[in-house]
Amino acid sequence: MNFKEYLEKRNTLLAEAENLLNEGKLDEFEAKEKEIKDLDEKYDAIAKAQANMKALKEQVPSEKIKNLIESEDKKVDITVQPRKDEKEVYLNAWAKNMMGLNLNDEEENVFNQVNAKFMNAMQTTSQHAVLIPETVREGIWREAGELYPILGDVRMTFVPGDLTILKEENSGSDAEWYDENTEVTDGDFALGVLNLTGCELAKNIPISWKLRKMSIPEFIAYIQTLLAEKVGAAMAKAIVSGLGKPGAGDTFKPQPRGIVTTLQAESGTPQIVAFDDLSYDLLAQAMGKIKSAYKSGASIYAKSETIWNVLATLKDGEGRPLFIPDVTSGGVGRIFGIPVKEEDSVAVNDILIGNVARGYAMNVNENMTIYTEDHVKQRYTDYMAYAIVDGDVITTKAFAYLKKNIPAG
Repeated sequence: MNFKEYLEKRNTLLAEAENLLNEGKLDEFEAKEKEIKDLDEKYDAIAKAQANMKALKEQVPSEKIKNLIESEDKKVDITVQPRKDEKEVYLNAWAKNMMGLNLNDEEENVFNQVNAKFMNAMQTTSQHAVLIPETVREGIWREAGELYPILGDVRMTFVPGDLTILKEENSGSDAEWYDENTEVTDGDFALGVLNLTGCELAKNIPISWKLRKMSIPEFIAYIQTLLAEKVGAAMAKAIVSGLGKPGAGDTFKPQPRGIVTTLQAESGTPQIVAFDDLSYDLLAQAMGKIKSAYKSGASIYAKSETIWNVLATLKDGEGRPLFIPDVTSGGVGRIFGIPVKEEDSVAVNDILIGNVARGYAMNVNENMTIYTEDHVKQRYTDYMAYAIVDGDVITTKAFAYLKKNIPAG
């Protein structure tokens, strides 16, 4: 009964009660009066119940609500769980897919949606390409940077497609002071462009089916570390000595152009110091080749054996060691106040000095995906990581290279 129906019925009862009173029928009047009061109480109860129902509808349910439903003499426990984060669901679904496990309905829906969006964005129809979860990708890049310091020092960008960066070709002269009557001369400052169009990077990792029988968190950590090691090694090597894009007659595959490759290609190799036996003076000479603006943030990169067999034994004119052990700066020590870092990508006995963050550009044109292929008879699965990456030197003035002469014959 709504308010309109209640009001109509009450007015009818009031009219009847008034007529009975006018006719002097007191007993019948009192009965009608009670009927009106009962109607009022009934409507009050209905109105109160409706208000309570409205409040219940507006009330936010608790995180876990259990309703016991009796069906065929069994009690069914119905639980409403809070909505899971999509990234968390995809991470778990991705790991289970990599391990060959079955996905539940929620995981399968999220997994298909994420990869459908990825395939549309990449304009690919490959059924074996699977997008690596964001947290795993970040972990791979982070671990790769820890394993290979020169990669960790690069300011990597993640711009899809081709990337063009302006670089300084000629710094020109500094600004000068003028008076009102003197014409300002044109400077010889010149800019060039760096086109990072992308090079395909791939690494295949076979994993036995027996090894896949680990817990999901353990599997994620295992494959993340493995990919970081393999992909990181290729990228660090490219930063140091990558050959760049092949020209006519070249047989190597497209790859980022390395720092050493660029320094060796310069006319007269002004940033390279050749040596037979490394000395304090030669190291100081190499430091002098780096433009002052790039010294802050520079590091010294060399193989472990070069650091401990050569750099750590260097002494100044008074017999004091140049190398100061210090693990707080991200390396293993310091020389001239600059961190010394163990980098396997540098050739044995050679030393690279420079500010990689400001002197080298690296872009991930297409972020890392993973392809899988099962080999039933051999009972193992191939996991192939794939990315499109490019890199090149912005300015050679941020680097110096000490190269040991190779004896003739």
